[in-house]
Amino acid sequence: MKKNIKVYSYYFPNWHVDQRNEEWHGKGWTEWEVTKCARARFEGHHQPRVPLWGYEDESDPKVMEKKIATAKKYGIDGFIFDTYYYASGSYRLKCLNEGFLKAKNCQDIEFGILWCNHDAIYSHPSPRIGVAPSVCSSVVNEEQFIEITNYFINNYFNQPNYIRINGKIYFAIYNVEKLTRELGGETECARIFEGLRRRVRDAGLGELHLATVAAIIEDVTEDKNEINRILKTLSIDENVRYWWPVKYKDTRLTVDYYDFLEAGIKATWEDQDIYDCPSIAHVMSGLDQSPRTIQSEMYENMNLYPWYAVVVNHSPIAYEIAFKEMRKIALSDKYRGTYVTTIWNEWTEGNYLEPEFGVGYAYLEAIKKVLDEEKENDK
Repeated sequence: MKKNIKVYSYYFPNWHVDQRNEEWHGKGWTEWEVTKCARARFEGHHQPRVPLWGYEDESDPKVMEKKIATAKKYGIDGFIFDTYYYASGSYRLKCLNEGFLKAKNCQDIEFGILWCNHDAIYSHPSPRIGVAPSVCSSVVNEEQFIEITNYFINNYFNQPNYIRINGKIYFAIYNVEKLTRELGGETECARIFEGLRRRVRDAGLGELHLATVAAIIEDVTEDKNEINRILKTLSIDENVRYWWPVKYKDTRLTVDYYDFLEAGIKATWEDQDIYDCPSIAHVMSGLDQSPRTIQSEMYENMNLYPWYAVVVNHSPIAYEIAFKEMRKIALSDKYRGTYVTTIWNEWTEGNYLEPEFGVGYAYLEAIKKVLDEEKENDK
């Protein structure tokens, strides 16, 4: 039986003016400033990266209309928006609320949300001596979790083009291990999650499909049986990935893309055997977090975010191979997921599909080529 494996792309929303960002970085600041200021830190380093579309405001519906049309043209079925909402209120939501949901062609593509329940930490340029400082806490209690998820239910889950997995409302929580501690332990967290499922049903939306990045739990235990026990206790339905592991676990400055891919393929196949719940295959076009460091500092791999190794020798041809390999996993009998993921626009992490000067639409064309070949083989 032919599998219908969709392609969803994570969307990182920090390319519009946000009140919090202005408080922290000055009037009119967006992460485009970080992109513009990036510089090459070693010979052959691919920086700065220049978007072919320019430094656009994603909260403008017309800008988002172009992104939606482009994504659909090249085979992307939906965006999964990185979504930020703290106990102190929302952050970076204008992209989704003012841009995407008000785009005339919004209904042409699916969308879902990944609640990024970590501190505001990653996109704020980091000095060597104060690696990735937190500028806003993400700690929540039960009451705040209910308030935040009610906002998601009332504003996103009820949209007709919201992503459903096997008929169930999709919702991903980035760091469920952290949230478990904040909510009082596994038993309390499981109770609160069941309350969320009940609130989704009470809203007339049916059942909830709850996903998380299980690899984060490895920070506290590498025992796979224990990780599976935790996921089962919390009734997690799916494991998602947001990154590939780096093959070299040392302080070398660069990693070859093909070695990076090899580590990604190995980890993705292992996921299929290790986890009791379905595990989603993920495709990366590269990795370079050096723009998120203070550019006047001397860059090195400190194995601390964002001071990591830089992936080199990436290219549209290499990405085509990567996408094809991950689709091969997804189309195998072992795969229990219904989609694969990519990343649309992590410009300051060197991981994106949006067109760039020098390569144009080549990464998107690589996706379309692989998908078109699959269609031909199915005839």
